[in-house]
Amino acid sequence: MRVDRQTVDLSGYPDLVVVYLGMRVRKPRGVLRAFGLGPQIRKSWQAEPDGLLLHEDLVWSLFPPHLGMRQYWRDLESLERWTRSEPHRVWWRDFLRDSGGTGFWHETYFVRGGIEAIYDDLDKPLGLARFAPAVPARGAMFSARRRAAREEAEPPVPVIAEAELYGAE
Repeated sequence: MRVDRQTVDLSGYPDLVVVYLGMRVRKPRGVLRAFGLGPQIRKSWQAEPDGLLLHEDLVWSLFPPHLGMRQYWRDLESLERWTRSEPHRVWWRDFLRDSGGTGFWHETYFVRGGIEAIYDDLDKPLGLARFAPAVPARGAMFSARRRAAREEAEPPVPVIAEAELYGAE
């Protein structure tokens, strides 16, 4: 019996963005943080934000708990607009002030080329950081758009300014 091979026609999605995200529990209190966010995250994507084409929940591991998702966005502008809106803006701001015993990461892939990633408060490298050198997310590397070399537009104002996060160093 022949295999029924299929592919997808992405011509209707010229600016498609795929983002993988994960939150790994690093300390016991991280269980509360990770599982407390679950219902909030579900509610946010069920509200069908403009530009979100598909959301899928993933379990990266059970021990330690490492939960995540994969999202497909129409374009980077839609994704950036959503990340600067409520409730995402509050989640990100609060996480950057206190990770709550968790580590967070995302990797973003663009159909027109480019990849960017961020790894916050993780206890060991994963994904791209397992084979490519990790560098501080400072200066031009502070912005997802700049990390991906997608500078056709100015990056939006960050949720937390670099100077606010790191102080005057």
